[in-house]
Amino acid sequence: MRVTTILFALLVSASALADTARGPVATMPKVGDTLGQGGEPDWPKLTWLYDAPSPNDAAGKITIHWFCNPKGTSCMDDLARLITLRDTGKVYIVAYINAASTRDAKKLDPIRESEGVGKGTLAYGRGVTSLVKQLGLGTNPTSVVVDQTGKVQLVTMAGDPQTLDSRDAKVNDLAKNVRDFTTAKDGPTTIKAGDKFTLTYKVELANWLNFNGQDTEFDLMVAREIKCDATTLKGSQLKVEGHTLTASVTCSGPHGIYEAAGKIRFGYDGPNKTTGFGDDGTKWKFQID
Repeated sequence: MRVTTILFALLVSASALADTARGPVATMPKVGDTLGQGGEPDWPKLTWLYDAPSPNDAAGKITIHWFCNPKGTSCMDDLARLITLRDTGKVYIVAYINAASTRDAKKLDPIRESEGVGKGTLAYGRGVTSLVKQLGLGTNPTSVVVDQTGKVQLVTMAGDPQTLDSRDAKVNDLAKNVRDFTTAKDGPTTIKAGDKFTLTYKVELANWLNFNGQDTEFDLMVAREIKCDATTLKGSQLKVEGHTLTASVTCSGPHGIYEAAGKIRFGYDGPNKTTGFGDDGTKWKFQID
């Protein structure tokens, strides 16, 4: 899935087509929709107060597509909420302000120039006015909350405190579940004496990150009675396929109940030339009969 498409294909879910003279008409997405299916939408050209939405800046974050009108009585109250969510560092905001002038658009700007660098952007002008009309939106704040995979998780179209509290809670819950990587182990629990067995440990990296091969190492700690083909794997000794890193060792041993511990370390690259480092560990318990 392309994050670019997710950002720019905002709010078109299997877009409904009007007559050919009018062209495609944008429709509000539903919870569960994946934004961007079907390619780039044919919708009004938008004027951005800053840069166009950045896939790199949005990667690994919860995206809020926020529509508001300076005439809306609840939009200013919601603006403060948006800034608070923005400042968590886990939310990317694309604001659509139904205002003709830069001055009016800035009244509802959650990005605030240097304060929100890399945290979102804002569109205004005729394109937004046309889009708002197609979507049938009023002056209340409207939010489309999209998780890091591009799935729509929530759509709100009201500005009352209860609705906004629920939206904020949903965004924060989604942000807590964003992980740079997950790990999983595999191995038998019972083995015949003398038979060889394999202990495997996998790291699944988030799709906005990539392994860079730096500081990659797996260490296995096991009883001296257990003989393995390796207890330390480094660099190319670990298998990398896309976003999956796999460490595998083959062992054998005599009768007994045993426990082995594994620890893995790895480096990765993120958007905008950032780098990171991950580590995790696990244990295996097995019996050799």
